[in-house]
Amino acid sequence: MFRAFSSKRKTGAVPVYLNVYDLTPINGYAYWLGLGIYHSGVQVHDVEYAFGAHEYPTTGIFEGEPRQCPGFTFRKSILIGRTDLGPREVRAFMEKLAEEYTGNTYHLITKNCNHFCNDACLRLTGKPIPRWVNRLAKIGLICNCVLPIGLHEDGEFPSRSCCVSLLPVLASFRGKTQKSQIFENDGAGIGRFRFPFL
Repeated sequence: MFRAFSSKRKTGAVPVYLNVYDLTPINGYAYWLGLGIYHSGVQVHDVEYAFGAHEYPTTGIFEGEPRQCPGFTFRKSILIGRTDLGPREVRAFMEKLAEEYTGNTYHLITKNCNHFCNDACLRLTGKPIPRWVNRLAKIGLICNCVLPIGLHEDGEFPSRSCCVSLLPVLASFRGKTQKSQIFENDGAGIGRFRFPFL
């Protein structure tokens, strides 16, 4: 149905970027070792799409302004490849992808924002994101035996303890902001941040 699902796609007219954000100041040092704790989003047609956690079986994919994800420090933008999809086709693609990425399926180690970005980039361009972006999650998967029980794949809503849960991060970003003022679902499967204080 969507041309985006071709894993052999290598060319196109529209650039697809991976926007990478620091979650901690320690990344300033860890980055040079090929490590770090990162949030990422996929930018296509001047819209950034990302994935985060919440407790409901609705989409965890949200869109926002490129390089402006609240609560995170922008690090860099990386050109992953190109696609031929127009803005409406990309939106339809993301709505279809939203069926696989619900907020209550988020997992810090096995299904986080970087996994979403890798999946989206592979389907849009045929190219993966750089390995260093999600390296700590891969290390965590290998070293699962030393992780707290809440981070194991069978733990109950493990993302509560991580810093990429959508609503708590955004609520702390503004302090007095209510959930309904921060994140809304347009009914089509993609969430959108809105800030009444801007």
